[in-house]
Amino acid sequence: MKPATYVIVPLALGMALTTTTVSASTAASTAPHPHHTLIARTATLTNGDNGRTVTVAHDDVISVKLTGIRDQGNTWVWSAPEATARDVLQRTEDGTSPGGDATAVFHVVGSGKSDVTAYRHCVAGHGHVCSHAVVQWKTAVIVK
Repeated sequence: MKPATYVIVPLALGMALTTTTVSASTAASTAPHPHHTLIARTATLTNGDNGRTVTVAHDDVISVKLTGIRDQGNTWVWSAPEATARDVLQRTEDGTSPGGDATAVFHVVGSGKSDVTAYRHCVAGHGHVCSHAVVQWKTAVIVK
């Protein structure tokens, strides 16, 4: 029994020292350095964010991921999201898919307010009829 006790105590002590050392070095590496660039936060917006207001900071990134809907042989497809104030939000990526999904990435480049909008419309499947309705998706973005 005694040899096992002597082995476990140094092992536990060694693990405690290693954990302390790693924690100390991690804390030191996260301290801001005057020559390092801060990493921007990313806010992701989806179908459920319609009608919301989101507050972000300068240099943040807004990712929009809208999902198309298949219903009774028809597909409701999204347009690529757009910003109403391009001096506040600059779109750097966008895309749509045949399944109706749409994506966009915006970089916050100015202060103020901009809406991000997209529109959903119906594409009829073979032998089906669509409504002519167009549905707007909109989220207000305020930059503080």
